[in-house]
Order: sequence, then structure tokens, then C-alpha cells
Amino acid sequence: MFEITALIEAYLAKNSARQVPAKKLLLSPGEYCDHTFYVLKGLIRYFSVDTKGNEHVLQFAPEGWFIVDRESMFFKNTSNFFIESLEDSEVLALNEEFLKGFCQNHTEFVEFNNILLHNHIRHLQNRVNELLSLSAEERYLNFMKLYPNIISRVPQSMIASYLGLAPESLSRVRRNLSRKKLK
Repeated sequence: MFEITALIEAYLAKNSARQVPAKKLLLSPGEYCDHTFYVLKGLIRYFSVDTKGNEHVLQFAPEGWFIVDRESMFFKNTSNFFIESLEDSEVLALNEEFLKGFCQNHTEFVEFNNILLHNHIRHLQNRVNELLSLSAEERYLNFMKLYPNIISRVPQSMIASYLGLAPESLSRVRRNLSRKKLK
């Protein structure tokens, strides 16, 4: 199986990692997403803001994760989303030309990239199903499994947004889980 370290080493040989301060927007609505970001260090989020000003977090990307607005990058549409660093971060910004060239020169990367894409689709399908069918507590427990290392790094309001909950509801869920553990 292809290792991501080969991709990183190949990219770093031609480019350097980008230092991104906390709260820096890497993408805003109306812009074209022209990079897939690989997080070497830090934490990035992908979100939208509705007409009432409410944020809706679709994804967090901690170290070792990729984040991209696929519709914008691959279908050449302007984005409806934000990509923002939540912490001082270090990212690789991989453009489509680099990815195509890398696929041509490293056929094993094609399989790796295909697995990444299918994993992303699987994650989205599961997320939609969870939002439609699971309780708030079950969604929170699944969030902790998916993102075990970011609970203390992300404000509760952003976790609530990701889960489709009001912050007060998330507080209630966490309180109930704490009581269950004490029994």
C-alpha cells in the first residue's frame, strides 16, 4: 500500500510547507478552491454560514488529514464554504496539476487516492445517516471516536455545530454521559 510519507517527501522536494496562523481563511465563499490541503501540524475546519449567520461545520482536519472543497476544485465552481485554520498550522497545499502529475509518475498513488476518495464518500454517507437517525448522545460518542484528539482543541460551539445541535443540547449530552460514567 502506498504511504502518504512518499507524497509528502515528493512534494517537499519541490515546495515547502505553508505556515498558517490560527483563524486564517484558506478559502472563502465565492472563491475557487485550487488546492487540497494536507495538515502536517495544527487543525483546520471546513464550514458554511447560513443566511441567519449560523455556522455549520462539515469537517475538522487534524494532523494527517486532507481537506478540500471537492465541488469547487474538481467541478470548477465557486465555493460556498470556508476553510479556516483553528490553530497555528502547517499545511501542504497540493494543486490539481501536482496531483495529476504525481498520479502519472506514481501509479500506486492512484490507488491510494481512490481509497481516500471512497473513504471520504463513506464518511459523508455515515454522517448523513447519523444526523437523520441517531440520538444526540450517539452522535457525540461517534464524534469522539472519529476525532479523539481534538475535543479539547475545539470550542464546544463548533462541536455542537458539527453534530447539528445547539450548544446547550451538547452540554446536556455531556452532562448525561458524565452521570452515566459515575454510576
